[in-house]
Amino acid sequence: MATGGPCRRACTGPRNPGGELARRDKGALNPRILIFDVDGVLVDVQRTYWKSALDTVRALTGKRVTYAELHRWKSKPGNNDDWQMVSRWLTALGRPTSYTEARAEFEKFYWGTNGRPGNVANERMIITPRQIERWAARYELNLFTGRTRQEFANTFAAWPATRYFRTVITMDDAPKKPLPDGLMKILQGRDPATALYLGDNIDDALAAQAAGVPFLAILAPGEHGYRERAARFRELDALGLLKRATELNRWLAPVRRAASKPAST
Repeated sequence: MATGGPCRRACTGPRNPGGELARRDKGALNPRILIFDVDGVLVDVQRTYWKSALDTVRALTGKRVTYAELHRWKSKPGNNDDWQMVSRWLTALGRPTSYTEARAEFEKFYWGTNGRPGNVANERMIITPRQIERWAARYELNLFTGRTRQEFANTFAAWPATRYFRTVITMDDAPKKPLPDGLMKILQGRDPATALYLGDNIDDALAAQAAGVPFLAILAPGEHGYRERAARFRELDALGLLKRATELNRWLAPVRRAASKPAST
């Protein structure tokens, strides 16, 4: 597990001096290191993690809570961890719940119980192995996720593109976001400005800001609380908002091909 180091501080790191320019000029980013969050970036979690959170809150309170309410809780700093979010949510609804209890109840819905499949069976990748392979041909690829190592392995062990990621940091490997330790562990002393982090949560943006790593937010128009979340991402120096991870291609500098030599005579 990563130790504290100089980045264990309030997540109010230096502002990116090139942020405004990068928001205007797509096709101008030229990182050497790409770092991806997993949930909401590479994997659709609406019917897995999000549904498990709703199922847990409904089961313990009897209230018909909604996805809109979930997103309001999810957008609060420190709630990238779904178990922490559920614990706080339940407590606010008048059902005091510890982190340990929230995790235990959540996992019943996520993994399944008594032979019944859990919501994890609904997991769906939203990026193709071919696209990951194309990025890997130009950049070093890494993952910094709020999943446990077990959850990560369950989804990624058999995915053909997993082999292209140099380093994978889970919540078992470094302190949880919004602390930036996972990003620093990936960088291993390299210049943060040479990297680019893609995430969909406020805690992702906070971690990137604290580490000094340029950040692009995944946020599709029409999502719950779009305007508020978009404004918050911009406050945290997000270079821009992407509908999906594949839109990254529009932001990256094009490959420069060497000019062909004239044929000799």
